[in-house]
Amino acid sequence: MKILRGLYSPDAQPVALTIGNFDGVHLGHQALLNELLAAGKLLGLPTAVMIFEPHPREYFTPQQAPVRLTSLREKLELFAALGMDRVHVCRFNAHFAQMDAEQFINVLHEKLFARYVLIGDDFRFGSGRGGDFALMEMIGAKHGFNVQAVHSVKQDGVRVSSTAVRAALAAGQMRAAQSYLGRHYSISGRVVHGDGMGKKIGFPTANIQLKHNRPPLSGIYVVNAHAEDLGVLQGVASLGVRPTVKHDGKPVLEVHLFEFSQQIYGKHLRVEFLQKLRDEEKYPDVETLTRHIALDVENAKKWFDQHD
Repeated sequence: MKILRGLYSPDAQPVALTIGNFDGVHLGHQALLNELLAAGKLLGLPTAVMIFEPHPREYFTPQQAPVRLTSLREKLELFAALGMDRVHVCRFNAHFAQMDAEQFINVLHEKLFARYVLIGDDFRFGSGRGGDFALMEMIGAKHGFNVQAVHSVKQDGVRVSSTAVRAALAAGQMRAAQSYLGRHYSISGRVVHGDGMGKKIGFPTANIQLKHNRPPLSGIYVVNAHAEDLGVLQGVASLGVRPTVKHDGKPVLEVHLFEFSQQIYGKHLRVEFLQKLRDEEKYPDVETLTRHIALDVENAKKWFDQHD
């Protein structure tokens, strides 16, 4: 899969294109991408995905923007797994924000060589979100490219959306989140050095570098960790600000892997969240914290025993 930075095509080859933020790459996104693959195969066109960095809402209202479900790397990995041919990562800045809807459509034709465009039925674009499906269909016909829309996907009567996934994760409803995503929710990152607290109290942890300071979930979880060259490792994870040992701390993802003692600093770890055990708590001292961690480990191992 080719990753292209910006609005250009390296070869002027016509493409089947879709556009969006695709945060989480949930079942609704997957349905759209699979339909794009089918259209590309039918028309003999490579598939292309256009995404924005940062998310437009992060640009306009950073304090009110929704928490991210996936980092750029995670999103690109999911696109590659689904079989996309190329991804255009477009920097969302003042110039992009001022582009009106008709200019935006012209870009698809003149710079990305779109021959077929597939969008969600509620997709809006251009300055002030002035463009919609009807406008793209009309102008696209003038440029000679076909525009199609896909409808929302529902799961158990709920419209699958990034918002629905965020709500499920925030509420600790891991099964609901899994049903919207079509997979367990996960966070990926490099293993970095921490402060060594876990090792000191008998529960060494792999500290995962977080790409964003506002993860969509918090608490103590049963997890699987997918490590480079090590397969799948079982464990228990804490994602939070560690109130017992830190004041005004930033969110930290720490994973205690069962029966594991290898050095994995610098490796890339993908942590799958299987079940929430409890919320993060502030304890009066480290001894009380240690007792609760021991109980978390015991409960996580029991969960694995019951779900083999």
